[in-house]
Amino acid sequence: MSRRNRKQVFTNIEVLDAGAKGKTIAKSPDGAVIFLPNAVPGDVVDIQTYKKRKAYYEGKATIFHKLSDKRTTPACEHFGVCGGCKWQDMDYKYQLFYKQKEVENNLRRLGHIELPEVTPILGSAKQYFYRNKMEFSFSNSRWLTLDEIQSDEDLGDKNALGFHIPGMWDKILDLNKCHLQADPSNAIRNAVKAFAVENNLEFFNTRNQTGLLRTLMIRTASTGELMVLIQFFKEDKAKRELLLNYLTETFSEITSLLYVINGKANDTIYDQDVLCFSGRDHIFEDMEGLKFKINAKSFYQTNSDQAYELYKVTREFAGLTGEELVYDLYTGTGTIAQFVAKQAKKVVGVEAVPDAILAAKENAKANNIDNVDFYVGDMKNVFNTQFINTHGHPDVIITDPPRDGMHKDVVQMLLDVAPKKIVYVSCNSATQARDLALMEAVYKVTKVQAVDMFPQTHHVENVVLLEKR
Repeated sequence: MSRRNRKQVFTNIEVLDAGAKGKTIAKSPDGAVIFLPNAVPGDVVDIQTYKKRKAYYEGKATIFHKLSDKRTTPACEHFGVCGGCKWQDMDYKYQLFYKQKEVENNLRRLGHIELPEVTPILGSAKQYFYRNKMEFSFSNSRWLTLDEIQSDEDLGDKNALGFHIPGMWDKILDLNKCHLQADPSNAIRNAVKAFAVENNLEFFNTRNQTGLLRTLMIRTASTGELMVLIQFFKEDKAKRELLLNYLTETFSEITSLLYVINGKANDTIYDQDVLCFSGRDHIFEDMEGLKFKINAKSFYQTNSDQAYELYKVTREFAGLTGEELVYDLYTGTGTIAQFVAKQAKKVVGVEAVPDAILAAKENAKANNIDNVDFYVGDMKNVFNTQFINTHGHPDVIITDPPRDGMHKDVVQMLLDVAPKKIVYVSCNSATQARDLALMEAVYKVTKVQAVDMFPQTHHVENVVLLEKR
């Protein structure tokens, strides 16, 4: 097919299913798969394709002839532009259906895993306002709609404080109300923007690398504590203190007010000094009586309520009696390790990020947990025979790797160690399926539990129990 003929229009096509990365699936008249970003299974639509691959098209629904009964009205005024909550137009019970279906399909089709009876996905009690951490970007050239661009009207203030438009690193959508984080998140963001505009504090320009205000981070905790961090591109003491003092005076609920001066090309703060303007340099999260100290750089599951449900499933699958030596691989800040410690003889956690392990040790000490040890290192290098000989042969291994799954050397080491049980927690059931397939000869999958951590999105966590055959 010539390049100019690759874009096609298909009419009256029924959307059949939901697929990976939040896209839905239709089929062209010749049977080719079409991936769509803006339709719901059950819709009947006209489709304009914009990309042709060997086995599929990518396209967009342009005309809706029939709306699916799986649809619901999106709660957010920014839906369809923002890209953060791609499934807001799908009723929550169907979101759960398609998440569970994806997990089972991946395990069966990619991993060729023989599954036990799969328990229903664990939905989230909160379908909105569930995130405990949000990051917003400043821009002096906000995203403009096509209508605004074609309008002759004076658009006025072009400053924005919000999210990156998907696929556009330098375009920021100015937010009015976001439905992901509970109050006072929206109030703080809108107040910061209004104050900055009123006092001529320059918003950042990513292309030119100019301006003062770069990002705003807000973290909330189940304890009621609240962290706010402003990232400045350069030091301007008078303007910086003007904004930070305003926040201190206006929002008394802020318990940790921090700032960063970051003049480098990207806005990641992990290699930057975080400075405390008022309050503490951390907040505390609480889970089942355990306290976890969270600083600006800490990793913590962004849905606190569902993290608790996920960890309860993990602990239940481990089936601990108090006599087991447990390894917790990819332990992060040691949250799961500490959560299961009171039901284990000892827990050994391993993590590649040194700061995370420092936090894990500090939290364990504060929680008076003395049967956990934490070690730093790249998993494929640290988790070896010498490590087992030094720390003991585990009865149970819990593993919670990143989206890419486990390195093949780590999988092989699991097979060599061959504990009685492995509890595999995953945020990507496709790579989980790949790893499970490598262990299939030695281990049988005996339990599967999907957990929805992120309503209104396609993301889903999955926990699998492996027991030796």
